[in-house]
Amino acid sequence: MVVGDAMLDVYLRGDVERISPEAPVPVVRVRDRRDALGGAANVAQNVLAVDAQCTLVAAVGDDVAGRRLCGLLHGLGGGTDALVTVARPTTTKTRLVARAQQLLRFDEEEDADLEATDVARVMAALTAALATADAVILEDYNKGVLVPQVIERTIALAAERNVPVVVDPKFRNFFSYRGATVFKPNRRELEQALGAAVDLDHPAALPATLARLDVAHLLLTLSEHGMALVSRGGEITRIPTTAREVYDVVGAGDTVTAYLALMLAAGADAREAAVIANYAAGVEVGKLGAATVTPAEVLAAYDSFHLVT
Repeated sequence: MVVGDAMLDVYLRGDVERISPEAPVPVVRVRDRRDALGGAANVAQNVLAVDAQCTLVAAVGDDVAGRRLCGLLHGLGGGTDALVTVARPTTTKTRLVARAQQLLRFDEEEDADLEATDVARVMAALTAALATADAVILEDYNKGVLVPQVIERTIALAAERNVPVVVDPKFRNFFSYRGATVFKPNRRELEQALGAAVDLDHPAALPATLARLDVAHLLLTLSEHGMALVSRGGEITRIPTTAREVYDVVGAGDTVTAYLALMLAAGADAREAAVIANYAAGVEVGKLGAATVTPAEVLAAYDSFHLVT
């Protein structure tokens, strides 16, 4: 089960041949439009790409973007019954791309917390979905779905069933995920939440952060430096990046989150899950935009990396 902020990603691709006479900006002649699942919906898409079942609990608007999002999810074999329709626009991110370079992104969204009545509907949907889930992902983009009540209810229900919970946090409610199995911020998010730089070379820095978060494992993603997994007891595992070519980092975090939960659901421990998720991320960053990664691609990346090294 994935609970969080679903989005529609729109890609407008075209050519730049001149500068506008109206302002010193390029004129892009759009040749192609592509809609894609973003945010929590992209995490669900990554789970479905591994041929696993996935229920997405999220909020969408009663608008064209919401219908496109539902259509894309349905086309992948994902259900839409747990999507809650609310009186606000579906979060939409539109990227303008020319010559394989992103020129501009504009966002259509409302990111205030959901109204109490909508929160209650989300809680009902996640309670029903968690009854059959083998793992839970909380995918937070600070768009209003993962309010403290939803977070605490989800983690409590998962604990009752001994179901692992993977958290991809943002800045709001950063310390509300106590009891989660794996907490996966990037370095910038962690430092902003702590209000100070994190000294990765200081042996006590990460275990102290783990204790403050009160989660079983902290998986800190470090961009080109890979990941650091910190577990209770003070054990720290450094996982170097496996990416051969970085083409586009959009969606890489979603891929990591999905693979972490998939592997935990399949019986892997946190270290095994993190290593496999790292290989998946190395594949994803070689693709344009938010993309899925298949098990065959992960296996090929593993074989290629170890053949070279």
